[in-house]
Amino acid sequence: MREIVAETEVRKKDLIVPIFIDENIKKPAEISSMPSYFRIPLNAVCDEIGSCLDLGLKSFILFGIPSYKDEMGSSAYDREGVIQRALRQIRKECDEALIVTDVCLCEYTSHGHCGVVDGGEILNDPTLRLIAETALSHAEAGADIVAPSGMMDGMVKAIREKLDSEGFENVPIMSYSAKYASNFYSPFREAADSGFTFGDRKGYQMDIRNGNEALREIELDIREGADIVMVKPALAYLDIIRMAKERFNVPLAAYNVSGEYSMVKAAEKQGWLDGKVIAHEILTSIKRAGADLIITYHAKELAEMLD
Repeated sequence: MREIVAETEVRKKDLIVPIFIDENIKKPAEISSMPSYFRIPLNAVCDEIGSCLDLGLKSFILFGIPSYKDEMGSSAYDREGVIQRALRQIRKECDEALIVTDVCLCEYTSHGHCGVVDGGEILNDPTLRLIAETALSHAEAGADIVAPSGMMDGMVKAIREKLDSEGFENVPIMSYSAKYASNFYSPFREAADSGFTFGDRKGYQMDIRNGNEALREIELDIREGADIVMVKPALAYLDIIRMAKERFNVPLAAYNVSGEYSMVKAAEKQGWLDGKVIAHEILTSIKRAGADLIITYHAKELAEMLD
């Protein structure tokens, strides 16, 4: 009886699997702050995707760890960069996967910030050109969806105009529209080697105390051409997910971030809780709040649990 009247169900098709691709390694390397999660070498990307496809998981988001970094993050938009090479490999060997690419500069800049820096200040407008060029290079290499995550004002418009002008009108944009300046990202910074060398990201990511601002940010991205909007993090911002779902009639994603994952894993290691059951409860709460899609590091274990 409980099954037939259940109101919310997390399905495999709702989940997007994050993959960290490191062109500096030869074999998978476990991320110490994210137990059971790994950086994957470039030559093993399709093996990783294949194992997920076997579990019924079909959607992925790619993050790159490049072999070189500089002030401008030029390896982000290098046609021979780690993500561009991975995309061409995926399209050749495991084309049935749906691939989203993270479009940002933080993994590729020597200072670790998401944009061009001058005198310690992040320059919004000069960054837009580089973000748009990065998105174009991903589309050219075979990305199904591009996902700008830098929270730069006007990033969706810049990408949409660039893609359209180069014949990629049908490549959708999944925008990190309401991305908070959260401490839940700390394990990700180890995973993606994206820690910053000075200051913080509060100048361009959202204040954790604000809700109405998130709705304004989402509305702006929709006006600029976002096809899917995202709230990040998810667990501490379920109210934002609910408000966004009620206000806007567009596909809504939520990012169940690294810190949310690592807390569960740490407690599970201590024997304080059943990690898989808790992960299912967390993801159900995110779906119940209104998310259509969930990016989560729990995807593989949840797929096994659903089976």
